[in-house]
Amino acid sequence: QIRRNLGRLMGARQPALQVAALCLDAATGRVLLITSRGTGRWIIPKGWPMPGRSLAEAALEEAWEEAGVRARPGTEIGQYHYDKMQDRGFGIPVVVHVFLTVVDALADDFPEQGSRERQWVDPARAATMVAEPELAAILRGLGRLAAAR
Repeated sequence: QIRRNLGRLMGARQPALQVAALCLDAATGRVLLITSRGTGRWIIPKGWPMPGRSLAEAALEEAWEEAGVRARPGTEIGQYHYDKMQDRGFGIPVVVHVFLTVVDALADDFPEQGSRERQWVDPARAATMVAEPELAAILRGLGRLAAAR
């Protein structure tokens, strides 16, 4: 956080934009986490905006490709930042717009099925599994909202 703020003060470029789908099972209140292809850490489906699609539609496409999620486009519920590591060993700052996506169905056959694991978890537990503090805060907030219902 401090490094990011210092970079902005010193004229660092604006963060790149990504979109993500926070996939929710409305019946159980659990969220779907997947593993990243590079490091195997737990994340939510995310990727770059797509020409001709809204940000919510692009997030939904990522949820399909990476996790086999079938749903309708969701509503933006927050943002988080991270540094996307590049092949040359440096990171670029990224801001991720997060869309809450209520899952209608989960396919067994989807584009990235062979390169990712997926797991349904309680939002509070999911918050302890992800590396990004701002994403963890979004997950904890979702957990508190579900508990209040």
